Amino acid sequence: MNTKPNSKFLFSVTLLCAFLKSHVSLAADTISENQSLLGDQTIISAGGMFELGFFKPGQLSNYYIGMWYSKQVASEMTVVWVANREIPVSDRFSSVLSIFDGNLVLLNESKTPVWSTNLNSTTNSGSVQAVLLDSGNLVLKAGSSNNTSEPLWQSFDHPTHTLLQGGKLGFNKITNHTQILTSWKNLEDPAPGFYSLELAPDESNSSILLWNRSKQYWTSGSWDETSHMFNTIPEMRLNYIFNYSYVTNENESYFTYSPKNPKIVSRYLMSASGQIQLLRMENSKQWKLVWSQPRQCDVYASCGAFSSCKPTSLNYCKCLKGFEPNQQSDWDLQFYSGGCSRRTGVKCGNAAGDGFLEVNSGSFPDNRQYEGFLSIESCRSACLNECQCTAYAYDNGCSIWHGDVLNLQEVEANDGDGRTLYIRAAASDIKEKRNNSNNRMIIRVAISDHFFGSIILMLSSKSFSSLCKGCSSCYKQLC
Repeated sequence: MNTKPNSKFLFSVTLLCAFLKSHVSLAADTISENQSLLGDQTIISAGGMFELGFFKPGQLSNYYIGMWYSKQVASEMTVVWVANREIPVSDRFSSVLSIFDGNLVLLNESKTPVWSTNLNSTTNSGSVQAVLLDSGNLVLKAGSSNNTSEPLWQSFDHPTHTLLQGGKLGFNKITNHTQILTSWKNLEDPAPGFYSLELAPDESNSSILLWNRSKQYWTSGSWDETSHMFNTIPEMRLNYIFNYSYVTNENESYFTYSPKNPKIVSRYLMSASGQIQLLRMENSKQWKLVWSQPRQCDVYASCGAFSSCKPTSLNYCKCLKGFEPNQQSDWDLQFYSGGCSRRTGVKCGNAAGDGFLEVNSGSFPDNRQYEGFLSIESCRSACLNECQCTAYAYDNGCSIWHGDVLNLQEVEANDGDGRTLYIRAAASDIKEKRNNSNNRMIIRVAISDHFFGSIILMLSSKSFSSLCKGCSSCYKQLC
C-alpha cells in the first residue's frame, strides 16, 4: 500500500488551510482587509445588539447579506437592513463578503460582484475596516477600528425598510442623496416593494407615503417645532418616551428620533402592506405595535386590482366575484397588492354575452373617464362596446374605467354612503341571482331615461310607499 501523500492532495489541503485561516479569524464586530465572511459566519456588535451575515427569508434558496437584532434582544429574527436586496446569491458557502480595493464587496458563487459600498478608490487609500456598531450602523472606516473620524461609508445613509434609533430620514441638498424607507416586495422577498416613506420635496417639512414612488396617499402634516411632532400624527404626543427632531438647513433636511431611556428598543418599519409602523420591544422580547398610519384600507392599491378592502376583517382583502388572486402564494402570506384577475376572459362587443357585477364601494376608483349625461343603459352599452372598458358607474352622469380597477372599499349594500360600480365580467361568472339586480337596473334606467322627475315624485309619495309594504328593501334601494 502506497502511503506517500499525493502532491495534488497536499496542495489542496494547503489552500484549504489558508482559506480557513482568512475566513474564521474574524474580530467580533469587524471585517478587516485580510478577512472575509461566508456561510454561517456572522459579526456581532460590541454590545451584542446586532448581528450581520447571510440570511434566507423564504423557502427559495435566495441568500442575502443582512443585519438583524441578536437573540439577546429579539426572540424572533428581525431583519433591519439588507445589502443585496435586489440580487440574491444562491450559495452562501461559496459567496464572500470582503474588503476589496477600499470597498466592502459581496461576491457571488461565480465571484462576480453583486453589491458594493461603491466608493471611489482614490478617496479611501490605505487600509479600511467594516465595523458593526451597537446602533445598528455598519460603518466603513479608514485605518483601525479605534479611528473616531467620520466613516467613509455607513449603512445609516442607505436604509432599506427600517429606520433605527439615531438613523435619518431625509435628503442632502448638496449631493441630492436621499434617505428613504422602501418596503419589502413581500414577507419573503426583500427586493424593493411598492411603498416608500420619504420627506416631502416641497419644503413643507413633512413626510409622505408613496405608492410606486409616484402616487402620494398619506402625509404626516408639517413639523411643529413647538410640540416636536408632525401635526397629523397625534400618537407622537408620546414624547415622554421618544425625542423627535426635524432638522433643516442649507445643506440638508432630515427627521430622526431616539428614546429618552437608552434601554428602550424600537424601530420604524415601512411594511410590505403599505403602512408606516412604530414598534417597541417588550420585556418578553416580542415586538409591540405602538402606532401605524394610515388605516390599512386607505393605503393606495393595498388590495391590488379587482379586489376590495374591508377594514373590519382580519384578512382585509378579497377578490371580487369572478376573480381570483394573481399570486395565491402572496395571498397566503397576507400580501395582497398583486391583486386579482378574471377567472374567465371577457370578449369585445355587445353581443358577446359579457355582463357586469354590481359592487358597492365606499368611493369610486381613480382615473375615471367622464362620458357626460348619458342614460344608464347608454352608459352600460358604451362600456360594453369598448374592448378596454373594465367598469362603469352612473353618478351624476356616466363614468367608465379602463385597465385595472383599484382601491375599492367594501361597504354594506344598504350603506347610504356607498357608491355603486359595475365591473365587467364574463356571463359565466355572474351569479344566477343577477335577475334581481337586472330588475333593479331596469328601474334605474327608467329613472335616468325619460321619467326622472315623475319617478322621484312617485318615490316620495305615500301611495308608492304603500305599494312597497312587505318589500321595504326595494323601497330603500329605489330611494
